[in-house]
Amino acid sequence: MANDANNVRVALTGSIFMAPKGTTAPVDLDTPWDAAWLDLGYMSDDGVSLEYSTDTEDISAWQSLSPVRRILTSVDMTLGFTAIELKSRTITAYFPGSTITTVSGAVQRLDIPSAPGPQEFAFGLEWIDGTIKNRLVIPRGEVTERGGITLARSEAVALEMTVSAYASSAPEIATWLSNDPAWAAA
Repeated sequence: MANDANNVRVALTGSIFMAPKGTTAPVDLDTPWDAAWLDLGYMSDDGVSLEYSTDTEDISAWQSLSPVRRILTSVDMTLGFTAIELKSRTITAYFPGSTITTVSGAVQRLDIPSAPGPQEFAFGLEWIDGTIKNRLVIPRGEVTERGGITLARSEAVALEMTVSAYASSAPEIATWLSNDPAWAAA
């Protein structure tokens, strides 16, 4: 198998979308995201991290020094990103269960609950490299980790979040669409 530099991809630009759980996602790369899918806006220049891991458990036998079988015990998928656009959707995603209300005129108030419950959403990730477009949809996900918020003169106020994907009613944890010609079967 020969190396082919034409198959090396970068994510030049993209977006992260968030919608109520159960919102229908585009099933192709040409259909625009429905209005229910809110674009979370600018992200830090670190981009987005997509992590996927599996855990297994070995079964050993008296007659063998090496495992005779491995059983898949868990699958974990996460999206990590840092939102630098402070708007209602990013702030309420960072502070689950919070609400924003108008106090008077242009003054807004964020009420952060002391004991927020679970808050699941659908998440979409789209990234582009020239004519190559990719979309990843997580039908059920939740912000499960948050980084500290730094307030400084020399950097943007940033909301670092990690979204954990949960299994949906389908057997998939997520769906990835791509028009990458390198994906075509040989």
